[in-house]
Amino acid sequence: MIGSRPIRKLLLAATALSLGGFAAGTAHAQDASKLESIEQQIQALQQELKQMKKDLAERQAQVRAAQSEAAKARATAQQAQSQASAAQAQVTQVQTAAPAAAAAAAASAAAIPPGEQAVTFTGQKGQFRLGGVTVTLGGFVEAAGIYRSRNQVADVGSNFNTAIPLPNNPLYYQNELRGSARQSRLSALIEAQPDQATKLASYVETDFLGAAPTANSIESNSYTPRLRQFYATYDNSDWGFHFLGGQAWSLLTTNKVGMQPRQENIPLTIDAQYVVGFNWTRNMQFRFTKDFDDQKYWIGLSLESPQTNFYVGPNGTGVPGGTVNYSNPGGSLFYSGTGYSTNYLPDMIVKATADPGFGHYEVYGILRDFYASFDQIGLAHNKSVLGGGGGASMILPVVPGLIDLQGNVLAGNGIGRYGSAQLPDATISASGTPVALPEVEAMLGLIGHPNPTLDIYGYLGTEQVGRENFSTGTKGFGYGSPLYSNAGCDVLLSPLTCIANTSGVTQGVLGFWWQFLKGDYGSMRFGAQYSYTRRDTFSGIGGSPHTDDNMVFISFRYYPFQ
Repeated sequence: MIGSRPIRKLLLAATALSLGGFAAGTAHAQDASKLESIEQQIQALQQELKQMKKDLAERQAQVRAAQSEAAKARATAQQAQSQASAAQAQVTQVQTAAPAAAAAAAASAAAIPPGEQAVTFTGQKGQFRLGGVTVTLGGFVEAAGIYRSRNQVADVGSNFNTAIPLPNNPLYYQNELRGSARQSRLSALIEAQPDQATKLASYVETDFLGAAPTANSIESNSYTPRLRQFYATYDNSDWGFHFLGGQAWSLLTTNKVGMQPRQENIPLTIDAQYVVGFNWTRNMQFRFTKDFDDQKYWIGLSLESPQTNFYVGPNGTGVPGGTVNYSNPGGSLFYSGTGYSTNYLPDMIVKATADPGFGHYEVYGILRDFYASFDQIGLAHNKSVLGGGGGASMILPVVPGLIDLQGNVLAGNGIGRYGSAQLPDATISASGTPVALPEVEAMLGLIGHPNPTLDIYGYLGTEQVGRENFSTGTKGFGYGSPLYSNAGCDVLLSPLTCIANTSGVTQGVLGFWWQFLKGDYGSMRFGAQYSYTRRDTFSGIGGSPHTDDNMVFISFRYYPFQ
């Protein structure tokens, strides 16, 4: 619409034009100046009319733009309303279907036979859930090659002590070459968590290094599986309390961190007997541990199944007036070809560890019992003595992520069982009482990680034992007697005697592991190892002979779940 002011101007112009025409018609004369003035007014009015039309067009364009924006807003509102309606419909559908889905799940669960539970996979290699527990599979397949410069007649686990022959034995002059897949391993970890603070677990691990009386390496190579580890654990994070029951690595074995199982710092060797000076057993135990300060510090006590390695020389115990019962052949469910000692106290181990932020540190002690009976006709005398010792170990990241330095030492009386060289624990005194042998065991290791696929290792270890002996006339008894004859030790097939009690074993080891393949399918590794082992003996009649062994191992392993 046009405003009132422009309309008044148009009416005035029309009136003026009418009056002008009327005056021209009646008077037939008009002043030229008036005519010119009227023409100028007409031109001005035309110009103003043109501007009014332009303004009117712009306002109409603005109205159309506003109408278009309003239409878009209405469409957007309608779309949002449609989406809201659809979402509400979905919610209603889910709410309606939920009871039906729950009923279907219950029906499916009810369809599973009693005692069976559905299996689900976690996405981690070798791991799945069975009901309320998680199962993680482990292990590896190994093909190992073994070379020794002395013939030990041994598989992948060497004997660092008495089986290294002296020059009087034909095996001293023979090399030994063997191949073995028997260290191949299977394991399973089963875990459950009843509540936020409680964790339960069970772990089983086996290899094939068992040798039944029927086992042989001629055709079928039918060796038997053996029990390496099988234990259960209970952990409570609120209390910082941990319990282990079953067969596991001894608490005396160095850990990588803390005091939890499956964190043992085992040497990287291919040799299944590891390294001279490494402290370990795997046996049944009841272990109680407590952690502090977010598991930076631990203390623990382990009561472990005892067993004593006695040595009695070729002259017997030498105890007059009776006999000494210190070891017996195996009975029910034991192997009759092996001797078993009798003990009435467990091996008791206490240990404290610290992980303050740089390195791992341990101190520990062990208390052992050695037990025998001195028997006469109609009379028995049970005799026992205590032994044990103490030690420490550490792992230092000299160059974090690249070089680790590690070491352990254990000293005491009757600790031979806990060393890889398997020196004797005890002998028998003149009174028929057990005598624990003084011993020192130590190992130092240097591990390099030049890149994520390569580990290079070197170890140096020693185990030394002291003499405990007595004599009656010209006969020696006990361990390390200077009256024992070593006269025949250095001559092949000599008819002379060769007792040669080991005084110490020293060993150096170099090796590497190369992980050349890794992915969702697992990993493959190749390793090689060289070791030099020297065995020294106590001096006796004829001197103190020694022997040595150079050993080379290679290994190809496939770890399906690592």
